[in-house]
Amino acid sequence: VDKDALDAQVKDRKIQEATEKARNEELANEMKQNDKIMCMLEERQKYDIRNINKAVNDFQKNFQKPETRREFDLSDPQALKKDRPARLSDNDPRCTVSGLQKFMGEDLNYAQRMKFQKEQLREWSLQQQRDWKNALADKKFLDDLHDKNRIELDRKTMEQQRAEEETRRAVCAATKDFNRSQAAELAERKKLEKYQKMKDDMDEISSLLQGDLLSENPEQAISSFGRHRVITDRWKGMSQDQLMAIRSSQQQQVLEKLRLKEEERRRDAEWDRQSIQAARAQLILERHQQRQNRERRQALDSINAQLSQEQKSKNIYLKEEEYSNFPTSQYYAQFNTTSR
Repeated sequence: VDKDALDAQVKDRKIQEATEKARNEELANEMKQNDKIMCMLEERQKYDIRNINKAVNDFQKNFQKPETRREFDLSDPQALKKDRPARLSDNDPRCTVSGLQKFMGEDLNYAQRMKFQKEQLREWSLQQQRDWKNALADKKFLDDLHDKNRIELDRKTMEQQRAEEETRRAVCAATKDFNRSQAAELAERKKLEKYQKMKDDMDEISSLLQGDLLSENPEQAISSFGRHRVITDRWKGMSQDQLMAIRSSQQQQVLEKLRLKEEERRRDAEWDRQSIQAARAQLILERHQQRQNRERRQALDSINAQLSQEQKSKNIYLKEEEYSNFPTSQYYAQFNTTSR
C-alpha cells in the first residue's frame, strides 16, 4: 500500500474541509450583511413610497380638483343653487316634449353652444397636455430628488454609525469613571457617617452624664424662697455618696458599651477576614479542579489519539491482508481507485 498517497489524500481532505468551513463562514457573514442591507433598502423603499403617495395626493389636490371634471355637473352639490329660475324664455326647461315647443337640436343657442363646446374641448385637450408635461417634469424632479436623498441617506447612515461607535466608547469610558468615583465617594461617605455617628453617640453620652437629670444635681431642687426649702417634684433626696456611686456605675456602663462595640467591630473584622480567606480557598480549589480537568482532558485526548492511531494501523493491516488475497489486476484496480 502506498502510505504516502493515503496520507496525502487525508491531508487534502482536511484542507478541503477547512476550505469549505472558511467558505461557509464567509457566506454566513455575507448573508448577515445582505440582510442588514435588505432591511435598510426596505425602510428606504417605504420612505420613497410614502413620499410618492404624498406627492400624488398633493398633485390631485392642486391640479385634479372635482370642479375640473367633465361630469362634475352630474354630481355637483351646488346644482340646485346654480339652477336657473322657473321661467326665463319660451325655450326654458319647462317646455317639455309633451308640449311640442322644443325639439332636439333646434334651440336658439345651438351655434354658440357648439362653438363653446369646441372651445371647451380644445381647452381640455390643452389642459391635459399641460398636466401631462407637468406630471413628467414632476416625476423627473422626484426621481432626481429620490437619488439625492438616497445618496444623502447613505452618507448620513455611515456618519451615524461612526458617531454611534464614538459615542458608545465615550459612554463606556464615562460610565467606568463615574462608577469608580461613585464607589470612592460611597466609601468616603460611609466612613464619615460612621465617624459622625460615633461622635454623636459620645456627645449624647457626655451630655446625659453631665446633665442635671442623670447627675441629679441637688441645686435644681432649691426653691427660690430660700435654700432651706426645696421643690418637691425636683428633689431626689439622695446623698453625695449615692450620687457618686450612680456616676461610677454609669461610667462603667459607658465603658462596657464601648468595649462591646469594640468587640463587635473586631468580630466583624474577623468575619470579613475569614470570608476573604474562604473565598480565596474556594478560588484556589476551583483553579486546582480546573487544572485537574485540563490534565484529565489532555490525558483523554492522548488516549483517543493513540486509539485512533491503533485503529488506523489496524485498518491498514486489514487492507493489506485483503489486498494480499486479491489477484494482481484487481489489486492495482482497487489501488488506483483509492488513490483517486
